[in-house]
Amino acid sequence: MLIVGIVTLDCTLKKIPMYIFLSHFSFLEIWYITSTVPKMLVDIMTDNNTISYNGCLTQVYFFYALGFTELFFLSVMAYDRYLAICHPLRYNTLTTPNLCQQMALWSWICGFLSSLLLVIPSSKLLFCGPRIINHFFCDSIPLLNISCNQTLPTDVIYYAFAWIIILYSLLLTSMSYVQIMRAVYCLPSQLGRSKAFSTCVSHLTVVLTFYGTIIFMYIRSSTKVDKVVSIFYAVVIPLINPLVYTLRNRDFHAALKKNLSISIIFCN
Repeated sequence: MLIVGIVTLDCTLKKIPMYIFLSHFSFLEIWYITSTVPKMLVDIMTDNNTISYNGCLTQVYFFYALGFTELFFLSVMAYDRYLAICHPLRYNTLTTPNLCQQMALWSWICGFLSSLLLVIPSSKLLFCGPRIINHFFCDSIPLLNISCNQTLPTDVIYYAFAWIIILYSLLLTSMSYVQIMRAVYCLPSQLGRSKAFSTCVSHLTVVLTFYGTIIFMYIRSSTKVDKVVSIFYAVVIPLINPLVYTLRNRDFHAALKKNLSISIIFCN
C-alpha cells in the first residue's frame, strides 16, 4: 500500500514505466495474499476449518486469477527491462505511460480470464466421501484428490492448461532476458555491464523465486511438501517482492522521504 501510495502521489514516479508496473504489481500482491491468508487466520483462531462449496470455488478462482496475472506481469516487466537496456534511446517513445497502463490492464484481463478455464472443470467435480481438504486453502489439486467421480479429463485439462500458462509466460520472460544478456555482454566496460545488469537484479530475483516454487509445485508428489511450497509462494514471496523492488531503489527512497516530509509539514 505504501508503494502504491508513493507512486500515485509522486508526479515523477507515476510517469516512469517501471514504477507504473511496480504500483500495479504491489496492488496485485495485496489481493494475492488476501485471497488465502485472511480465511486461513480465521480458521486458526476459531478452529472452525470449514468453507462452503461456492466459497471454495471462489477462493480457487481468485487465487489462480491473481497468480496468472502475476505471471503475465513478470513477462511485461521483463519486456520493459529489455526495452530499457536494448533500446535506451527509443525507450521513452516506445513505453509511454498510456501504453504501460494498457499493458498492465491486459495482464489483469488475461489473468482473470485464464482462471476461468481451471475453475469450470473444478466445478464439475463430485464429492461423495469425506469432504476434507488436506490443505490450508482451497486449491485445485486437493479438490481433485478428494473427488469421487472420474477425474482424468479434469486432471488433463488442469495440468495441461496450467503448464501452458506457466511455460508460455516463462518463455516470454526468458526471451527478454536472453536479449538483455546479449546486450549487456556487448557493452565495452565492466562498469557499464554492472550498471545495466543492476537494473534487472530485483526483477530477476522475483522471477527465479516465483517460477522456481511454482514449477517445483507441479513436479512434486508429496502432499506434505505441497503445503510448505504453497506457504512459500502464497505468503512469503508476495511479502518479500515489494521489498526486493524497493530496498535498493534510490528514486523510491527519495520520493518516500519527500512525501513523508510534506506530510510532517502538514501535520505540524
